[in-house]
Order: sequence, then C-alpha cells, then structure tokens
Amino acid sequence: MQYRTIANLNLYDSPDLNRLATQAAVGRYIKILSDSPIEGMTCEDDYSGWLDPSDLKFLEKTETPYQVSIWTAAEIRDRIPEIIAFTQAAMSVPNEYLWGGTVAPNYDCSGLMQAAFASVGIRLPRDAYQQEAFLQPVEELIPGDLVFFGTPEKATHVGLYLGDDRYIHSSGKELGRNGIGINQLSAEGDRVSRDYFALYRGAGRAISSYISRQYDTD
Repeated sequence: MQYRTIANLNLYDSPDLNRLATQAAVGRYIKILSDSPIEGMTCEDDYSGWLDPSDLKFLEKTETPYQVSIWTAAEIRDRIPEIIAFTQAAMSVPNEYLWGGTVAPNYDCSGLMQAAFASVGIRLPRDAYQQEAFLQPVEELIPGDLVFFGTPEKATHVGLYLGDDRYIHSSGKELGRNGIGINQLSAEGDRVSRDYFALYRGAGRAISSYISRQYDTD
C-alpha cells in the first residue's frame, strides 16, 4: 500500500530518529517497508528512512499509486530556465544548510538539486553520488548541468551550473556559507570557491527523469 503525504515529513537515518536522512514534501508518495520501527521509502526516488510514529497522521492511503513520468532530453532542456529560477528564488529568502533538507527554506546540496528539478516534474536520485551516477557525464558545461565535488572515490557535494563559470549550491557551515549561494567554478575568487574547486570531480547533464522501482501497489 502506498500513502501520500498531507504535510511535509521528515525521514531519519536510523530508528533512533536523531538525524535527518531526507524529507518528503506535501503530495509525495511513501511506501511503508516495516511497522516496528516504522521504515518508509519515498516512491519517486526509492530512498528509505525511518518515520516518527507521531507523523503517521500526515499520511493518507491512496488507491492511485505513484506513476513514473517519462521525459526526453529536449523536454528537460526546455525546463532548465525554470529550474534555475527555482534555485535563485530559494536563495532570495532567509535559509541555512540542513543535512537531509529537501523542503524550503533549508536544503542540503543534493536536496536543493532534487527539489529544483522536481518543481517542474523531473525526478533525480536523492544523494550527490547517486545523482552523479545517474546523469550523463559532460566536459563542456552549459547552464543546467550539475557540477560535483568530493573525493576521488565519491561525490559528496553538488551544485547547479549557471554559466560563466558560476554555480549555485547549498553549502555547509565549515567549508561553505551555511546556505544557498553562488560561487565560481575556478581556483580564483573567494575562499568558498577555491576550497570547492580543489574538490571538483566533473559534471553531468540530466537527459531523463529517474524511473522509480516503487510505483507498484504491492
């Protein structure tokens, strides 16, 4: 059985419910995987986490399961201006970095990317390393590409390329600016730009929407 959220919900990374894993905005689909403790999975991106039992009142059963939307690369390209506008609007209001955040006003890096694409109906995987694996690798960047940072082994941070060697991202307190901002993709510029550029891994382009495995009703 699938449920839809009637309020923004938190999903945690352990049954202890002491650290956020992700969030589910109003209208998202959740499949319950176990009842005690309560583990759920967001159907649009196959991402699991534990729910606070007190939040079950914000789930309603749905007879119409989540349906995957199919997008072409050209259709996605047409939506890039709206996706960029979403991130800029998110930056214009007071916000801070939130690990696991995918709901306004506070996001983590991959949560902002996921929310921006979802705002026009395009689904991306949840975490930065998953997004990097899902996208088509590119060398010549154009606005709307995602840029990835991290270690040689794994992407741990992501931003949205705006053009002119600039990208927008939600960065943390220690390495970044504790919220959404714009930085340069170069060794020049401010400290945040330089520090992230030292961790730059490459870029990817969305040419399809993520196809969930969790749209059935079993």
